Amino acid sequence: MRLSKRAFLGSMAASALCAPVSNAAVRFDDNAPLRRQAAARGLIYGAAAATYQLDDASFAGVLAREAGILVPEYEGKRGVIQADPGHYDFSGLDHLLAFAQAHGMAFRGHPLVWHNRNPDWLEDALASRDSALLTDYITAVARRYRGHMHSWDVVNEAIDLDTGKLRETLWLKAFGPSYIDMAFHAAHAADPHAMLVYNDWGCEAAANDRFRAATLTFLEQALARGVPIDALGMQGHLAAFGPQVDQRKLRAFLAHVKALGLKVLVTEHDVDDHGGPSDTPTRDRAVADASRRFLEVMLDCDATAAVANVLNRNV
Repeated sequence: MRLSKRAFLGSMAASALCAPVSNAAVRFDDNAPLRRQAAARGLIYGAAAATYQLDDASFAGVLAREAGILVPEYEGKRGVIQADPGHYDFSGLDHLLAFAQAHGMAFRGHPLVWHNRNPDWLEDALASRDSALLTDYITAVARRYRGHMHSWDVVNEAIDLDTGKLRETLWLKAFGPSYIDMAFHAAHAADPHAMLVYNDWGCEAAANDRFRAATLTFLEQALARGVPIDALGMQGHLAAFGPQVDQRKLRAFLAHVKALGLKVLVTEHDVDDHGGPSDTPTRDRAVADASRRFLEVMLDCDATAAVANVLNRNV
């Protein structure tokens, strides 16, 4: 089960208890759209969706009412945009952008560089070590949507969760660590006013001390090199009946990120409820509680600018 409005609203309401004093008067109303409740706290709330979901009028209506920012589920991935070399298909992203604009929603780009969901031809092509295979693609995509994107996930999941080192990917093999700098500089040149994000998962879990430390080192070193990173995207994948968030560790980590001058985005928040009891109320409470433990820390950090979650069709 993905995070429903019912569970998310419960966690948002709970997180208000940890809000700064200036937000103490914010009231949460089940009947108010989540985008409005988030905006009352100076945040953007949104969701990921795919073009086929917009064909469902009931889903599209809920999405338009509740979400203040839209994230492409599949249509922004390179395997979709550039299935064949030299050919770009922007129809899916254009459709989602048009929906967002029609309903007063901001729009995010996800992802420009990732080791998954690439076209079949790309890995063999990278044997040439031609940097244009990286930068020309970023330039083409980011320039097309220049001025329309709230933010771009420029590089996605570059750090290995188990080792804390750079993940062994086709990009690292072709260009070494410099691919990260190349990607961010190309994105900045193509869309200089969008927020540029390094996006990853793993910093949320209590046991991942080494990964949190590695992420901070990665960001510190990149910023010292002049890499134009504006924000850290934390995907926020949690488990209702698995290891829970350590709020103290998460709060300390966010303080370090803020000290680097970076914003924080919650980019893909969902809660897996596998392994729990079968009755819905118990599962909902566990999902809401897992989300609450995460969000009350994330929303208490004034560097946090937006929260996006992955919706199912039964939202």
